[in-house]
Amino acid sequence: MRLGRLARAQQLFDQMPRTTVSSFNTMLSGYVSNSHFALAVSLFSRMPSRDIISYNTMLRCHVRSGRLPTARLLFDEMPVKDEVSYNTMISAYARHGLLRQAKELFHQAPLRDNISWNGLLAAYIHSGRFELAKQLFESKPNWDVISWNSMIHGYVQQKQICDAQKLFDNMPDRDNVSWNTIISGYAQSGDMTEARRLFDIMPVEKDVFTWTALVSGYAKNGNVEEARSIFEKMPHKNVVSWNAMIAAYMQNRRFNEAKKLFDQMPCRDQVTWNTMLSAYGNAGMIEEAREMFYEMPSRDTVSWSAMLAAYSQVGLSEEVLYMFREMLRSNTKANYSSYACVLSTCADMATLNYGTQLHTQLVKVSYGMECFVGNVLLTFYFKCGSMDDAQKVFDEMLEKDIASWNTMISGYARHGFGLKAWEVFDLMKQTQIKPDDITLVGVLSASSHAGLVDKGISIFYTMEQVYDITPKPAHYTCMIDLLGRAGRLKEAQSLVKEMPFEPEPTTWGALLGASRVHREPEIGIWAAKKIFELEPNNTGMYVLLSNLYASYGKWSDVLKTRVLMGGRGARKVPGFSWVEVKNKVHVFSVGDSAHPDKQRIYHFLEELDLKMKKAGYVSATEMVLHDVEEEEKVHMLRYHSERIAVAFGILNVPLGRPIRIIKNLRVCEDCHNAIRYIAKIENRLIILRDSNRFHHFSGGSCSCGDYW
Repeated sequence: MRLGRLARAQQLFDQMPRTTVSSFNTMLSGYVSNSHFALAVSLFSRMPSRDIISYNTMLRCHVRSGRLPTARLLFDEMPVKDEVSYNTMISAYARHGLLRQAKELFHQAPLRDNISWNGLLAAYIHSGRFELAKQLFESKPNWDVISWNSMIHGYVQQKQICDAQKLFDNMPDRDNVSWNTIISGYAQSGDMTEARRLFDIMPVEKDVFTWTALVSGYAKNGNVEEARSIFEKMPHKNVVSWNAMIAAYMQNRRFNEAKKLFDQMPCRDQVTWNTMLSAYGNAGMIEEAREMFYEMPSRDTVSWSAMLAAYSQVGLSEEVLYMFREMLRSNTKANYSSYACVLSTCADMATLNYGTQLHTQLVKVSYGMECFVGNVLLTFYFKCGSMDDAQKVFDEMLEKDIASWNTMISGYARHGFGLKAWEVFDLMKQTQIKPDDITLVGVLSASSHAGLVDKGISIFYTMEQVYDITPKPAHYTCMIDLLGRAGRLKEAQSLVKEMPFEPEPTTWGALLGASRVHREPEIGIWAAKKIFELEPNNTGMYVLLSNLYASYGKWSDVLKTRVLMGGRGARKVPGFSWVEVKNKVHVFSVGDSAHPDKQRIYHFLEELDLKMKKAGYVSATEMVLHDVEEEEKVHMLRYHSERIAVAFGILNVPLGRPIRIIKNLRVCEDCHNAIRYIAKIENRLIILRDSNRFHHFSGGSCSCGDYW
């Protein structure tokens, strides 16, 4: 069994005239050691009797195969547990960063040895609670070298290389891991001079990981030639060394050299293939990534996840969903990053039903509503416009980090529910988590959307004193938006001029948007010119400026803007809107004639138009920049993509359920006005996500306050 001759061991086991618990345990251990987990589970189920060794071996089996919930079930069912049982589970929880469960079992354990203490220490480090790890380390004497190494690694993770060095200097004993960790730490921090000095004075024999740490360090710092020089000098190279050198080329976008080394490699492992695949995917080289994926002799979870990420990165949403289904059909266990990638795609497409199914699966295969699980679900539900589900997830989360709070605050702000965002912020201040610059961007945005001008101004001008955060461009942009919404455009203009750095296009965009709403053309034109200097191809701003001119009837300026837009190579992106009905996404374009239900949709839109006119709706035909008759302009506005999607949603989404529409561009002024009327006439909640924000239409009003 130790030589890996599993078939021969199985044959001898089957020929035994009488099997004992000990012989079963030997076979069981062999299966687990050789990663034959299904065979181990089958054998365990057939055992006539079991002892503590049998149970501990199966715990190891479930942990190694990534089935931590199953391991916990077995642990809870064990008639007797020893320190090995507890240590196996504590260490497993630690590796997954599941601090609460690790602490719970640590305190339940009747006996604690060095492995138990190391497990708890690792749990603190892996879960990002490094301050608690330091307190634990300082509270107990006589830690072993594994503990010291864990703490050095923790300091390196925290980018506290000086503290890592101090701890290294104070170690009573050092092993290869100690030296490798500190060398890697300096390499990661960019100090290759010190990394090389430590490498040269290292008193213990350098192993392959020491050499590899130096190769990776030089590669990370862009010195691929020195990395290759070290690689060539290595007395012994293993697959890890080859992988590091291939990764070095890939990280520095030297794909041909990486492929050449890959082809020369005497023996490739799964990591080799995954390294190539991930690098191609990260570089957006989809064809190369796809070719590598299908050439692989075997694929693991990382391979599938890398391909999902590659498709997601270039916006191939349908391919992401197809690939994920194929992954599950292949019986490959999806990991957190796989689910996160697919949920992100579902959020982009607003496929709420499928994403909700994934939510159920994710909670089943994960470890409860842990922080990392909750955060991806929060983002998903907010992007799909389902704030109630987001709030429910947040309430169920056992632990929350800064990202959890920021997602809630910015989520409510983007939906136009500023007061709710402030409620979350007030709750956050009662915890030990300190707001960061992203938090304050969310709070300022919420203040803007809710009209809380004084609160927003107070936060902005005290953020340095109260939160030790210097305002960044995003904070200034929020303030320009806040003042602009309040009609205080002169103050907004002054603030732009006072900024300690050059305003970004988004800052000028906020000022341009405010000038359009509050009819300040001079400020708007000034802002637009600044945008075009920075982003001459920003089509959205050309459209916004032309709309500003149109609202004043300055048609010659509208024409000039359109000519300027074309002359600079800027092209208006075609508008599309989509809605999910019965797990299928229906996509519509302006004047769509391809949908099989088009006759029914168009007839319904005509009926709606009559009802809307009776209720007081007047088409904003001045927004149509074509030289056509007034009646034709009305017709063109009626069949914009978002209005077709809304009509289809009303016809197909049951009463009482929200209609969720996504548009790839900013919703036009006329459609926004029309959907307000439609929501009231049909007594429906219509949630529209455009390229700028969310709009919740209900009872004739919109959550944006008609300002977007």
